[in-house]
Amino acid sequence: MTGINDPGTVPHPPEIHGHGLTLRRWDPASETDVDAWLRGHADPEFRRWNTPIRAVTDTASARESLAAKAADAGAGRATTFCVTAADDGTVLGQISVNAIDRVLSNAVVGYWVLPEARGRHVATRSLLLAARWAYDEVGLHRLELGHALGHGGSCRVAERCGFRYEGTVRGAMWEEGRRDAFRDVHLHGRLATDPEPQGP
Repeated sequence: MTGINDPGTVPHPPEIHGHGLTLRRWDPASETDVDAWLRGHADPEFRRWNTPIRAVTDTASARESLAAKAADAGAGRATTFCVTAADDGTVLGQISVNAIDRVLSNAVVGYWVLPEARGRHVATRSLLLAARWAYDEVGLHRLELGHALGHGGSCRVAERCGFRYEGTVRGAMWEEGRRDAFRDVHLHGRLATDPEPQGP
């Protein structure tokens, strides 16, 4: 018998389709996936706004990071999707549903887009898909989205996807490239009962 907080009850679909995208699992054994993961983390724009817990600096650390993401998914703690173009499978970025709490029925979403895929609403489209999966398939009630203060692009993605601005959280994120200093975060939230945003 499973309990309400049994992480094994979090579904992980092979693929999610919609808005011209396919969300699928990352494959730590795939050279294409490892290369895309490494390029995403090495991108200066990514590094400006994010300081990952696990540093990704080379092929080996990229593969280890993806293996850790797969373990998190298997344990029901988080689900990280590879965002690809629906027509040809080109990797465009990632979208994740993290810190899944089945008792409080909430989680935290995060995303990044490869440089060559920007300007095409990839983050918006993938967030709409991932949020709908989290509400309909996982059964969550609330999703949170936090971004560093000043990250206007991420703020616009949140608003387009129905994540309302709820306030500024002080010192909630590491400063760029540091683990000993902190910066403020804009907090956005969306409930399963909120109106469904119109896609791009």
